[in-house]
Amino acid sequence: MAITASMVKELRERTGLGMMDCKRALEETDGDLEKAIEELRKKSALKAAKKAGRTTADGLLAIKTSDDGSRGAIVEVNIETDFAAKNEKFIAFVDKVVTQLFESDAGDLQALMDAGLDQERETLVQEIGENISVRRGSLVTSDAGGIVSYLHGDNRKGALVQLSANAADIGRDIAMHVTAINPLVVKSEDVPADVLAKEREIYSTQAQDSGKPPEIIEKMVEGRVRKYLAEVSLVDQPFVKDPNQKVGQLAKDAGAEVLGFVRYEVGEGIEVEEEDFAAEVAAQLGGSE
Repeated sequence: MAITASMVKELRERTGLGMMDCKRALEETDGDLEKAIEELRKKSALKAAKKAGRTTADGLLAIKTSDDGSRGAIVEVNIETDFAAKNEKFIAFVDKVVTQLFESDAGDLQALMDAGLDQERETLVQEIGENISVRRGSLVTSDAGGIVSYLHGDNRKGALVQLSANAADIGRDIAMHVTAINPLVVKSEDVPADVLAKEREIYSTQAQDSGKPPEIIEKMVEGRVRKYLAEVSLVDQPFVKDPNQKVGQLAKDAGAEVLGFVRYEVGEGIEVEEEDFAAEVAAQLGGSE
């Protein structure tokens, strides 16, 4: 069967894939559009699987909140390079992921991936030519309407903050503070016991080297622990816009209390292997994936 330009055009519109890939798929299926789509999906999955081992340390965040402050979602979607992160189709995919999470009932990102988003991801991997991973996402809801957000200009770090009451302007400032300063917990009592024990052990070891009496060493350690807790606890931190005011007091003055936050930064915690660029180019010229 002769493969016409209109057939290729229709297949491209339905799959978003390249002209030559669509033409080959139609030729292999004797012009059967539905079979061609099925074959392209299979190939997308195979190509995505081949690229799955590649590190995706770049990418974008997306945040979506309701006008009444009752709902907010944040996602991180990774890709291999900052250049590909600017791809319009990648940006649209990130927006789709956060929108579906925002509109979902359970906030189960994996369920959304299984329901169709992962298939779209695989197709996009084939089209862009880089591995893509939907790394994480959170949905936060509140009857009090205190959910606010801040997303930094480059869309690489941002936060959702939950307040006990609707205080949008102050809440956004607090979300900006969380994004910039990266607190560990909301309150000092929220610091995990094992983390606190490790810090106390470090301070104790350091203090032992001072040669001071045990009772002085104990006071030194406890003083350093208190300082550490104030540094990592959001409500005890000096507000980034006004260091003379604590974040907790800022919220209180607005008639609210900070209940929680979610902060993401693209690529945090991902180890990137150093690669030999010349060898990579040579491999690609040699025809490897």
